[in-house]
Amino acid sequence: MFFFGNGIDKKTLYIILAVLVVISLANAGSGFWVQTILTIPAVVIAMTFHEFAHAWAANHFGDTTPKAQGRLTLNPASHIDPFGFILLLFAGVGWGRPVMINPNNFTSNKSRASCEAWVSLAGPFMNFILAIIFAVIYCLLGIFVPVTQITGIIALLILYTIYINIGLGVFNLIPLPPLDGEKIFRNILPYRAIEWLNRNENTLQFVFMILWITGLLGYIVSPIVSFLSGWLFQGVGAIIGIFL
Repeated sequence: MFFFGNGIDKKTLYIILAVLVVISLANAGSGFWVQTILTIPAVVIAMTFHEFAHAWAANHFGDTTPKAQGRLTLNPASHIDPFGFILLLFAGVGWGRPVMINPNNFTSNKSRASCEAWVSLAGPFMNFILAIIFAVIYCLLGIFVPVTQITGIIALLILYTIYINIGLGVFNLIPLPPLDGEKIFRNILPYRAIEWLNRNENTLQFVFMILWITGLLGYIVSPIVSFLSGWLFQGVGAIIGIFL
């Protein structure tokens, strides 16, 4: 999930990201709008299932806060932040509505830290599951459905869904606040390491912002997404080939 803690002034953040949108639109090529339109379903699916997974995991461990706030649903309107959604489409950065939890409500036999870590992991994990499902659909489509203009568009929509889900999953596993990865590691690290994270949270958020705005995060995430997507298609194709 993409959202920011109290250490970053949100008004300044919105101004910066709005500038990124303007720059993106100014450099848009002829196919930009077509690609953007085709990306919308993929973004809706990825964001909705990501946030739903956080809500489901929290509810599974006994915290009914997300359910009480109407987040235990696959209704996109409950999970998508309009501004974050637009930014993700036009600037490649964005966020969904964060799922609020109360760790004190956990009733699982697992430790509170373990429950929090699993809740944080649930979002990226869901994105990877979706990528696998759509990769299977994509491969089966290529095998059994004749190639037409309509099936070509459908295949492109599926491809966008695969890449965006892998990208969202990988991105959120980066161990920097405010991403899920930081929350996962925060709950499995030794006490002294957690104290260090607490003392330096604002600094780490600033580092994250610099990496994000400058595009340096893309150099980290893109190769991983390319590797995982290639591995995914090869693996799914090989498994399907065994049964055909």
